[in-house]
Amino acid sequence: MQHRPEITDAITSLQRLCEVFALRRRQLAADAGLTEAQWRLLEEIAEEEFMPSLFARRRDCTAAAVSRGLRSLLDRELVTATIAPGDGRQRIYRLTRSGRSALSKLRRGRERAIAAVWEDLDAPALRRFSAFADELTGHLERYAMGDPAKSAPAPTTSRGNAARASR
Repeated sequence: MQHRPEITDAITSLQRLCEVFALRRRQLAADAGLTEAQWRLLEEIAEEEFMPSLFARRRDCTAAAVSRGLRSLLDRELVTATIAPGDGRQRIYRLTRSGRSALSKLRRGRERAIAAVWEDLDAPALRRFSAFADELTGHLERYAMGDPAKSAPAPTTSRGNAARASR
């Protein structure tokens, strides 16, 4: 099936954007001496209610993979684990000073990247990009759920700050 050239161009541009975005995430993580997986774990542990099993489900990875990641963070003394009061099977993970420092370095790097890349872009163009990205995401989500029909666009979400969008 032959598609309109603008569709092919848009897909190519989106693929390129995704690849560059992934490269920047790897670079940011490496600058802090981490892998992307370790970065994701640190971010989650920084939130108070971290649960490894829930994290594994949300990230569509195995509990064993999360356990390996946690062990690597424990070995590097970026997090601590204590037994949860009332349930000896549960562990409470917390960032250590080194873990907070690594996460802070990541966040500073991300903020510098946002300032360097996004700040000079035209505000109306960014709003159009966000609207289009939301619309495309809605189409892709409906298609992934087995609804290839073009139904009503997904509700527009309120955009957080650019740092949240760069995760």
